[in-house]
This record gives sequence, C-alpha cells and structure tokens, in this order.
Amino acid sequence: MKDGTREDYQFLRQRELDYISKLADRLLQDLEQERDSLGGYQVTRYEHSLQAAARAARAGEIEEYVVPDRHGEMAAAVLEPYVSDEIGWIVRHHGLFQAYYYAHHLGEDRNARDVYSGHPYYAACVRFCEKYDQVSFDPGYPSEPISFFEPIVRRVISLDRRRAPGF
Repeated sequence: MKDGTREDYQFLRQRELDYISKLADRLLQDLEQERDSLGGYQVTRYEHSLQAAARAARAGEIEEYVVPDRHGEMAAAVLEPYVSDEIGWIVRHHGLFQAYYYAHHLGEDRNARDVYSGHPYYAACVRFCEKYDQVSFDPGYPSEPISFFEPIVRRVISLDRRRAPGF
C-alpha cells in the first residue's frame, strides 16, 4: 500500500463507495434467499426475520432495531459500521441469548448468556429476545412484507451513516 499513488487510491475509493452504495440491495437479496430455509420449522428464517422486525417497528423501536437481518456474527459484521454499538452487540450475541428459551430441552445450559451478565448491553439483548425474537416463530402473526422494510434498510445502510473509516 505504501507505493500506491493518489490516483490509485482515488480509483479504489470510488470502487469502495460504489460497492457500499449497493449494500442495501445485497442485504435485501440475501434475506430473500432465506424464504425456503430450515425446513421443519413452522416459520422460515425469512418470515421469522420479518416478524421480529414488524414487532419492533410496531413497538416504535428506532430503525436500527428494525432492520431485518440474517443471524449472528455475519449480520453483525455487516451491520456494525451502520448501527450503534448497542444494536451491533445485540445482533452479534442474540443467538446465545435466544438459547435461553430452548437450550434446556437439548440438555444444554439455558443460562449460558449469563457469562455476559455484567455487560452494559446484557439487559437490552434479553429484552430484544423476549419482545421480538423468541415470539417471532408464530405462523399466525401478521408480519409486514419485505417492501415495508426496504426504505428502512436503505436509510440505515447508507454512506452518510457509515461509521467505519475508509482508506
């Protein structure tokens, strides 16, 4: 990198900005891929994401809270440059916190989340799972279509909100 020229980095910066400007499209397309995922559940991950997001939107949560996502580490890695530290932490850790509702049925520790009990976002993650995640496997819940969330995704995933510095 030390041998790059101004022109090289201007070119690369424009490529990066072009790539980032299409991130919302890629996220929405990726979510669409979840429509037929995980057979056996009454609700697909796609519908689960829409239900959780619809519940949060109807409860008046901020838009960062509402963006439907895929799960855990991957979603956090994508969303963290655009959302608050709290929302990023919730997205990253909610899988472990969600296990509270079912781990004991599998012979696992339902309280494994308590390793984070002193963390400042612990209660927020418990709240997210209780109010929006664990209840969003309801085949009768009237969620919103993805088109409802598209403008929210585009607002949250935008260049002017990006926190991570470019080069």
